[in-house]
Amino acid sequence: MRALLCKEYGPPDMLAIEEVPDPKLGAVSCVVDVTAAGVNFPDTLIIQGKYQFQPPMPFSPGGEIAGVVSQVGDKVKNFKPGDRVMGLTGWGGFAEKVAVAESNLIPVPEGIDLVNAAGFVMTYGTSMHALTQRGRLQSGETLLVLGAGGGVGLAAVELGKAIGARVIAAAGSAEKLAIAKEAGADELINYTENNLKDALKQLTKGQGVDVVYDPVGGDLSELALRSMAWCGRHLIIGFAAGDIPKLPANLTLLKGCDIVGVFWGAFTQRQPHDNQANFLRMMDWIKEGKINPRVNRIYEFEEAGQAIADMAGRKLTGKAVIKIGM
Repeated sequence: MRALLCKEYGPPDMLAIEEVPDPKLGAVSCVVDVTAAGVNFPDTLIIQGKYQFQPPMPFSPGGEIAGVVSQVGDKVKNFKPGDRVMGLTGWGGFAEKVAVAESNLIPVPEGIDLVNAAGFVMTYGTSMHALTQRGRLQSGETLLVLGAGGGVGLAAVELGKAIGARVIAAAGSAEKLAIAKEAGADELINYTENNLKDALKQLTKGQGVDVVYDPVGGDLSELALRSMAWCGRHLIIGFAAGDIPKLPANLTLLKGCDIVGVFWGAFTQRQPHDNQANFLRMMDWIKEGKINPRVNRIYEFEEAGQAIADMAGRKLTGKAVIKIGM
């Protein structure tokens, strides 16, 4: 089979597609013939040795896939060859085949094609956990989504609306804000043209926002924290801007608010039943038309390195996937 290989840490242009042996099947795992794989910010980090975990060299990046089961281990209970699945791989997803633990796979519902499914699990799983278990977002509250034109940001916009919140989408371009508007955002802020704090003060009539969804970091984090309502929750998702902010602790005292870390990967292992409940709830919302997982850009397999480079350069709008198989 072919796989995109990382042989030493470095930029995406050092990656290459090569022939490698097929994955080994474990007793509780399935081999999935990969149709498409989602592109996510951790892919930019893992190839540089900057992610929370590092696989042994050489390895393929790609933590999110969708495809068709071709083999199942002796102790697999819930899947059989021919099943359409989506799931998390940790790494190894940018390949024609990958072995995935049964516990990390989810059936793809009818009506969702495998390309769109490849962009669902990580972005929506992260955002659902953030808004429910960590943010405790309630209907009628105000949610600010930073980086609202990206994959996780758009998922947060959709999920926030499904929960019943008033959603303020903030992004750095008119193109990204237009997509956030299509996803259901009530208000839009272009933070390259407007001061975020001033705009939020006007939109909330000085009351501030109840929940901040922050996958960006950098200078925007402190501006958002200063715009928090009493008892607000600032959710730390990631640092796409590249800089980890040093937030003034006195603001949490003055506003009686929380700064809350979100690590969805650990949540899936520590609270698998809660994670499953999140996905069951989202599947219901898909059937009801409350959320509509979508892919905004599709790369061919040969363009996988460019896809990671575009993610690192914050050039992507919405969710991108790499098409690998049929």
